[in-house]
Amino acid sequence: MWRLWLPGLKVKRFMVVVAIGFAAIGGAVAQWFLPHPMSLSILVTLLAGGLALAFLGAWGLTRTMTELLGSDKWAGVIYSRRQLARGPKVVALGGGTGLPVVLRGLKQFSSNLTAVVTVADDGGSSGRLRGDLGILPPGDIRNCLVALADTEPLMEELFQHRFETGELKGHSFGNIFLAAMERTAGDFVTALRESSRVLAVRGTVLPATLDPVTLWAELVTGEHIDGESNIGKSPAKIAKIGLNPPDATPLAEAINAICEADMVVLGPGSLYTSVIPNLLVKPIQEAVRSTHAVRVYVANVMTQPGETTHYSVDDHLQAIEQQVGKGLIDVVLVNNQAIEHSALQKYLDEGAEPVLPKVGVRTWPEIVAEPLIAVDGVIRHDPDRLARALLRILVRFRPRWAEGRVLDGFWLESRLRERRVKP
Repeated sequence: MWRLWLPGLKVKRFMVVVAIGFAAIGGAVAQWFLPHPMSLSILVTLLAGGLALAFLGAWGLTRTMTELLGSDKWAGVIYSRRQLARGPKVVALGGGTGLPVVLRGLKQFSSNLTAVVTVADDGGSSGRLRGDLGILPPGDIRNCLVALADTEPLMEELFQHRFETGELKGHSFGNIFLAAMERTAGDFVTALRESSRVLAVRGTVLPATLDPVTLWAELVTGEHIDGESNIGKSPAKIAKIGLNPPDATPLAEAINAICEADMVVLGPGSLYTSVIPNLLVKPIQEAVRSTHAVRVYVANVMTQPGETTHYSVDDHLQAIEQQVGKGLIDVVLVNNQAIEHSALQKYLDEGAEPVLPKVGVRTWPEIVAEPLIAVDGVIRHDPDRLARALLRILVRFRPRWAEGRVLDGFWLESRLRERRVKP
């Protein structure tokens, strides 16, 4: 703070001008209430001069800050960060492409976000770096960092850039950056913190465990499959899934975040390779089971051929309960938006189909159906629709959390909508 008083910053002069302006305004107001005030013309001149000085000083400070930060968005950034700091505490567990969608939507309403990311990936760039350098697979973590980043598009493009030729073919710059940061910082958690600063991340990204874990699956045919990349291509229905080693240790920060959360979100994402693996880390499973947060499972929009062929919402829930037991989910969020046949046909040809609930099968967990998707060549969740649906669930199931809070207009908007709907 003391550095603000160093010479050459062009800050002190404008602060002094603002101070003189307010002093003049205060003097004019004080004179007005005296038994024998100055003449009206002097008071008006003093008041006008004070207002002019205050305006010029504030304009100068704004101009200086814009020059220093290289953008005129700094005031909005300060305001938004203050507002976001008042948002709900949400922990999202998963991996793949589903978890970043949740984070990208929720970061517009809160900065109290924690992503707990599965680290069983053994394919692609992540698998190669894991095998060559012995680090945690960085791919899913990189995607979450980028999703939570408050950076210019160029930085996002840089981290997601994938080399197409040479020895680096198949690697993304972000994966290599995280690997280099891990070597420089000394450990993976410190590397994540430093990377979060570079990207101005709104929230925290944590690996589910620092242990080098491998995912395995047993099929209904009795066949045993090792490795996440192989499980996703399973030729038969998966009967059981587990981790090696089975006693992986999670980060204490992840457990604390779950215990203190207002909402815990599971999915969307690959059922057996993104959603369930985090719950196979026993302390994480126990924390989710004991937390007082609203526990929401976001069902996938479409099934995944091989992994969840012909699965309904109930089948997804049964799979989770079969692996980790019942009582872990309070609410299931399902898409009920109709999908155009032209967009759907491509998926049907590949063996995928919409994930729908079976009417009357379950009374708990409660199923909430809302329009959630965006169709842009790919059928997927829309980040903003998904975030607003999750916040409506939070308001509904934790009304005490929302008392007296205005979250970017969301709480007021939802209350007004409720009043219009109710007779």
